[in-house]
Amino acid sequence: MATVKRIRTGDTVKLISGANKGVTGKVLKVLAKKGTVLVEGVGNKHRHVKPTQLNPRGGHKDIHVPTPIHKVALVVDEKSSKTSRVGLIKNADGGTTRVARQNKDKEIK
Repeated sequence: MATVKRIRTGDTVKLISGANKGVTGKVLKVLAKKGTVLVEGVGNKHRHVKPTQLNPRGGHKDIHVPTPIHKVALVVDEKSSKTSRVGLIKNADGGTTRVARQNKDKEIK
C-alpha cells in the first residue's frame, strides 16, 4: 500500500507566503524528497542557455520552478477559497485517511 501524503497531485492549493501569496492553483507534481510541489501557474521562469556548438545562438528556455511545500495550504472550499491544515487519522481497518482540521475533521477526497 502506498503511503498517504498530506498534499497530493491534483489537489487545489493556495500559496500562503512569498511573492505569489494568495494565488490558488492545482498541484501538478509533488517532489517528496525535495519537499516541494509544482503548482499550475506559479513558478514559471526563464533559464538562460549559453551558446554551444549544437546551439550557437544560445538564448533562453522556459522552466517550472517548484514551490516549497510549507508555503502552500490545501483549499477545502472552492467558492470561498478557505484553506485548512491536513491531518491523518487511522481507520478501523488499519488504513489512513486525510482529514481537514479546520472543518471539524471532515474527510478529504
